[in-house]
Amino acid sequence: MPDAYYFNRELSWLDFNSRVLAQAEDAELPLLERLKFCAIYASNLDEFFMVRVAGLRDQVAAGITKAPPDGLRPLAQLAAIRDQLDLQIDRLERVQHDVLLPMLADEGIDVLGWDELSEDERKVANGEFEDRMFAVLTPLAVDPGHPFPYISNLSLNIAVLVADPDSGQHRFARVKVPPTMDRLIEVADNRFVPIEQVIVANLDQLFAGMKLLGGWPFRVTRNADLTLDEDADDLLEAVEMELRRRRFGRAIRLEVTHDIPPEAYELLVRELDLEDDGVFIYRGLIDSTAFWQLQALDRSDLMVTPTGGVVPARLRDVETSQDFFARVRHADVLLHHPYESFGASVTEFIGHASRDPQVLAIKITLYRTSGDSPIIDALIHAAEQGKQVAALVELKARFDEQNNITWARRLEDAGVHVVYGLVGLKIHTKTTLVVRDEPDGLRRYCHIGTGNYNPKTARIYEDVGLLTADRAVGDDLSQLFNLLTGYGRDVKYRRLFVAPHSLRTSLESLIDNETRAPVGEGHIIMKMNSLVDAELIDRLYAASQAGVRIDLIVRGICCLRPAVEGLSENITVRSLVGRYLEHSRLFYFAHGGMVDATSTVNLAARETVEDLHELQQRGVERFYLGSADLMPRNLNRRVEALVRVDDEEAQARLAEILDVSLADTALAWELAADGSYHRLGGNVSAHDELEQLASTRSAQPAVAETDDRTRRPPATPGRIRRILPAIRSALG
Repeated sequence: MPDAYYFNRELSWLDFNSRVLAQAEDAELPLLERLKFCAIYASNLDEFFMVRVAGLRDQVAAGITKAPPDGLRPLAQLAAIRDQLDLQIDRLERVQHDVLLPMLADEGIDVLGWDELSEDERKVANGEFEDRMFAVLTPLAVDPGHPFPYISNLSLNIAVLVADPDSGQHRFARVKVPPTMDRLIEVADNRFVPIEQVIVANLDQLFAGMKLLGGWPFRVTRNADLTLDEDADDLLEAVEMELRRRRFGRAIRLEVTHDIPPEAYELLVRELDLEDDGVFIYRGLIDSTAFWQLQALDRSDLMVTPTGGVVPARLRDVETSQDFFARVRHADVLLHHPYESFGASVTEFIGHASRDPQVLAIKITLYRTSGDSPIIDALIHAAEQGKQVAALVELKARFDEQNNITWARRLEDAGVHVVYGLVGLKIHTKTTLVVRDEPDGLRRYCHIGTGNYNPKTARIYEDVGLLTADRAVGDDLSQLFNLLTGYGRDVKYRRLFVAPHSLRTSLESLIDNETRAPVGEGHIIMKMNSLVDAELIDRLYAASQAGVRIDLIVRGICCLRPAVEGLSENITVRSLVGRYLEHSRLFYFAHGGMVDATSTVNLAARETVEDLHELQQRGVERFYLGSADLMPRNLNRRVEALVRVDDEEAQARLAEILDVSLADTALAWELAADGSYHRLGGNVSAHDELEQLASTRSAQPAVAETDDRTRRPPATPGRIRRILPAIRSALG
């Protein structure tokens, strides 16, 4: 395909972060919610520089000129990124300092400069300096006898200039702001001053006898992407070594205040080996992640209160492990977080498994989790009870490597079998397998999800999961875990698509099925975080040209160009950005069962040849959920899994999620053929609708049946439909 048919990945990501920044600019949102989005924008940008910009600079330094599918070479990408960021950072500063902070002051919450403090407030700040800061601070001189100090990644620092009172010679020193202290120092009730301004006001105490010329905050971002030796004998040791190297990665970005004098500016740029295009100048506060601190204020009137998550109706009033597993055995349970409680479903599933004497084994893949996770505690308890527990820990989960190493060692110490990822692949799939001894034999209970086993992020990330006792899914997960912990090849799965082996070809086949459907009947819906893979994009273009209707819900990066006549006029792309991070990966194919009789990939996904023959006679809808975005890394270099959802009620729930997401007008941005995003600007919020639906559903009578099922009911064609008007009517 020509270059013009694809958007650039990095610029598409910047468009996504621009939509995050737009939340801070949205006058309809509560004030502290808007400041929170300033912090989210800044945090996102930090990671973008540490990984994506760092990678581009490495390519330029290595003389690599190869362009991605969009045709933009590394040096051109860096120039385009800078142009976009100049505009975005100007927006960030305007909304923070010209709009939000004055509005905050009107609400009785002040973030002030040193010059704005009263005498009493300065006394409080100076007392904080003397009592808590002075002894911690270490001024480091730079001169022929003192080399330029190492500036750690993302640390806040102060560039200090002093003059010798005798010779008048200027000297430079660096003071690091203590990262363990609050960024905003409270000097009176709800009145704050940035810590760096307190330090600058007291610099004379650190440089006794010298003439102080001034101090100016600055911040350095470094290359923080891991470059592992895949031939290393010990993956754990290799990751730990690379984490140590990360601290000394090349400087990628320098952030300074607008009033820094040329003398200090030029020294920093020279010593950090940067050019002017790597320097970003701020007129106000450097590092907007400081505003996270204000989220702890007791001002619920200025915030959006997130849902605590209701208990899923099928799991309500569960008193024993026997009862919990009976509910899952009776019927699949589809979970939708954060609208439905992660703690009352996934955490309880693993907790019951750890305590139930009939459970023999627990196997789980862990990509990210919180350090104090009850899931880790449950796995340790299970191992201490003599159960077989295996945890596949991905040490290469970016920026969680050290955290994963720490709790993985806790698991090992308790007797858990810990597998530290795979050489050349990241284990990104979100799966748990529980083996239980029951009167009729061993039964396997499974959880397959789209999100990490992290109770903290589960409160703000939108994700979907499936609890099931289906025999085919249990067989597939057993095969997958055996492959990951041992050896194997050419594994066949009945209900799973697994990367890097079959996921790509299976998705290609499903897209081709829609392309072969009668004109006007093909329909594909995909919901994901990112769409980058050029081969699958080309497949979607071909389907669009054949008349297939394609609705894409892509929160972040989208390299596909929609609405181009003769190419993609049947494709729509929308992005939802709101109080919850859209994170689920869902896939719908209206004719997923219309397969080629010679397709071994699809045959492997059918239970019998008779099923295959039946499916060839009529189109059968297919729903999938799982861990994979459509990016080359997910399809080629990660272990991912999508599960086919066959349970009718679970299918209806997925249809509901997709329909509500497609009907949203409040959070949705639509992508145009020219690459611009346009906010729809209506009042139908998917987050509000789904929250209401979860609450209504939870109030329904709990399911108490405990009889087993041996076969799921077949999918029914025509389930996807525009149901939102009926939903809204039912909810009043």
